[in-house]
Amino acid sequence: MRDQAALDAFEAFITAQRGEEPLPRGTLSFFHYRAIHRHLFQDVFDWAGKLRTVHIAKGSGMFCYPEHIAGEAWKLFARLRTERFLRNQSAQEFARLWAQFLAELNAIHPFRDGNGRAQLTYLALLAARAGHPLALQRMDPAAMLTAMVASFNNDEAPLAVLIEGLIER
Repeated sequence: MRDQAALDAFEAFITAQRGEEPLPRGTLSFFHYRAIHRHLFQDVFDWAGKLRTVHIAKGSGMFCYPEHIAGEAWKLFARLRTERFLRNQSAQEFARLWAQFLAELNAIHPFRDGNGRAQLTYLALLAARAGHPLALQRMDPAAMLTAMVASFNNDEAPLAVLIEGLIER
């Protein structure tokens, strides 16, 4: 497709459909995260689930250089495993720890596109397994974007508040 609006519409439609299907099984590892991205975007991008090989930035902020993505991601997901995937945490502590993880994962930005949707899908899966299922229908996309930008600038508090507000009680 060469028309950006048509590509955007197709991508939104097909990833929403894929999101309704059962997700790939896994242990919440980096492999599992990549499989989720591949699942969501397999009909859109040939490189779905594959690590980014190009330099990208948003505004004046550079994301992780491609040559460091794998190493940084493995360290991040190993830390999550060490923290028992945030199980046995209060809702507030879960949200705080997840905001830290998400800020780092977003800075790594392992894929050329679709990072946000893969992150949100992974968050929902991890939250459910940690005993903090999310009500994603309550999420305000504009507030999420603002919180993600703040987290990229080392202020994870708005993101933690937003995540805690999504936890079903």
